[in-house]
Amino acid sequence: MQAALLGRKIGMTQVYDDAGAIHPVTVVQAGPCYVTQLKTGRPDGYDAVQIGFEPARPQRASKPIIGHAKKSGTRAMRCYREIRLNQPETDLQMGAELTVAMFEDVSWVDVIGTTKGKGFAGVIKRHHFHGMPASHGCERKHRAPGSISSHGNGRGGSGGPKKGKKMAGHMGDVRCSSRNHKLMSVDVENHLLLIKGSVPGANGGLVLVRTSKTKREAKK
Repeated sequence: MQAALLGRKIGMTQVYDDAGAIHPVTVVQAGPCYVTQLKTGRPDGYDAVQIGFEPARPQRASKPIIGHAKKSGTRAMRCYREIRLNQPETDLQMGAELTVAMFEDVSWVDVIGTTKGKGFAGVIKRHHFHGMPASHGCERKHRAPGSISSHGNGRGGSGGPKKGKKMAGHMGDVRCSSRNHKLMSVDVENHLLLIKGSVPGANGGLVLVRTSKTKREAKK
């Protein structure tokens, strides 16, 4: 199984490397997570490991979730995710604890989270339109999208705008995968991962940290 854990984004800080260079890092409190289910190819159709994060109070968990947790010998969790397996065989057992120690030999990671919600945004903020000129002759149209003409409707399909047309609308609050982050440090005692750069989501948001799927050599 590839190294993968659920965690919470704590915030950003900066660290120094051995050469004295400074690096901005995001602190993620990852795990401990627990194996709550093992899925195999024959009954389920695919091979995966289900992990749970953050034990929930019994009064905050539904009866199906409590019954599901009893099968693995763990408590009901607030968050569950599945990690696909490349090979059917795995040495993990039901109820096993997963910590950041599994990242000690990992150099690059991917971080999956939910971006910050921005609400209803215009085309300049949402799609980086340049806007209208601010000189004489432009009146109350500085941040308007301009005419969409016949490029806006799906002719032959419907009278509505084409799907994906760049217009004003809801911005943010979507799933985002940020790839190829350098893992600067692993604090096993405090369950912390120091990941170079910024990762999706607000402080306190749920993130999934996994081994990078696209290998990349470190720049010298």
